[in-house]
Amino acid sequence: MRILSGMRPTGRLHLGHLSVLENWLRLQATNECFFFVADWHALTTEYEKPQMIREFTREMVADWLAVGIDPEKSVVFIQSRVPHHAELHLIFSMFTPLSWLERVPTYKDQVRKLAELGKDITTYGFLGYPLLQAADILIYLAEGVPVGEDQLPHIELCREVARRFNFLYAPVFPEPQGILAEIKLVPGIDGQKMSKSYHNEIPLTASAEEIGRLVNRMVTDPARIHKDDPGHPEVCTVFKYHEIYNQVEVAEIEAACRAGRIGCVGCKKKLAAILDGVLGPVRERRAALVTRNGYIEEVLHAGCEKARQVAGETLDRVRAALNM
Repeated sequence: MRILSGMRPTGRLHLGHLSVLENWLRLQATNECFFFVADWHALTTEYEKPQMIREFTREMVADWLAVGIDPEKSVVFIQSRVPHHAELHLIFSMFTPLSWLERVPTYKDQVRKLAELGKDITTYGFLGYPLLQAADILIYLAEGVPVGEDQLPHIELCREVARRFNFLYAPVFPEPQGILAEIKLVPGIDGQKMSKSYHNEIPLTASAEEIGRLVNRMVTDPARIHKDDPGHPEVCTVFKYHEIYNQVEVAEIEAACRAGRIGCVGCKKKLAAILDGVLGPVRERRAALVTRNGYIEEVLHAGCEKARQVAGETLDRVRAALNM
């Protein structure tokens, strides 16, 4: 199966991205994978400061490689260096009803949330974000797309666009399926969805000290005043992390918390050690990677060449279908 997925270079990756990357790793083992830096997508919200996108591109790819994305097995590239995406997006825009874009659930929600942070994204580019996503996916004839649950409506739009093109012109595109990660949602330290926008993230490259500080700020059971008070782990952010990253001890921790045998401070210390064990090897591999002069640029150059070749073949078929 051919797989396509990407990330926007808008800041440091965090623990919430790790489950996404682990999904990529599983898919990389048995599929043909294309993983791209979505820098045009980043412009939809960061159009006033594009200078940051180049810096974050290199940092993000270093994180991918440190987690285990292998450029010998997967094509790693930058969206804007493959202009075929933009041409296919333009073609799709000619026959996609405006109502399809306006009904995407995440559109109004993101406009509202970012307006609260002082960002105006009521732009043509942001409205067309899901259509550019469809072009990203279909230009590689991808059959599977790893996504979060909130992105499934985008995949359905992509399938509708593929069907409409195939019906109007010629059967060129498959109808891709969304592939959900095993871990659906990693909460931020405040209990909300982890996001750079909410300033509640644990960076993927956090040091042991930084992990300890952030875990200490995590929201716990507000009804628990004293160490030996019975706890309610179902409302505790720290316990949610134990469920994800500490499955060996999670049952024991739950029982001890409910019985008041472990306090929040001790529970947080355990979690900080567990998270450092998860992120420590990533930090070490990343530190070694960034000392290899020019390596990341070589990976991206080779990946962009391969992506342009595949995308060009698809666009040839599209032009033939359109008699253009």
